Amino acid sequence: MKFLSLTVAFLLVAFFASAQVLPSFQLGIKAGANLSKFDSDNTFSSKNRAGFYGGLWARIGAAGIHFQPELYVSGKKANLVSDATGEVNRVNFTSLDVPLLIGTKFGAAGVGLRLNTGPMFSLILDENQSFGQAAGSVFKADFKNQALAWQFGAGLDLKKLSFDARYELGLSKINKAGYPGTKLNLFTVGLGYRIL
Repeated sequence: MKFLSLTVAFLLVAFFASAQVLPSFQLGIKAGANLSKFDSDNTFSSKNRAGFYGGLWARIGAAGIHFQPELYVSGKKANLVSDATGEVNRVNFTSLDVPLLIGTKFGAAGVGLRLNTGPMFSLILDENQSFGQAAGSVFKADFKNQALAWQFGAGLDLKKLSFDARYELGLSKINKAGYPGTKLNLFTVGLGYRIL
């Protein structure tokens, strides 16, 4: 009986170790929601607004570490409110986002907890601002076509499904003119499905 217990224990340890050590490649689709907020230098306040994102992810890993590049289209929305006048500028971005994440996973047999972090490059495809007539062009900003951010997050894998929650910290100022020192921060939640 003691030999059988030791054999079972050894097989379980070998199984969990091999699940983390063997090289793997995964590919999937993902969609979710985001809450965007501008961080500006005391000229404007920002209110969160909900947006969306959707696209592809890949995961390449071995020995408990993985590289996870992603590519998705994202709709980001935020309200900028003038501290002086209270006027509101509703800003909508559509961007192509490329997070390049490094992470680790705890678990085996298709169930596990992931931790990820890494840079995110964003190319703005479309930008729209809407504000009242009283604001005029003074309240309009001139935004750059690209942005750099850093993502931190955690995920849960259940067989082929994955759930993710991340915070995205804007590193680069996204305005060329108009608003001083404006960066875009996001909180995202998403649902993924592994196809490979």
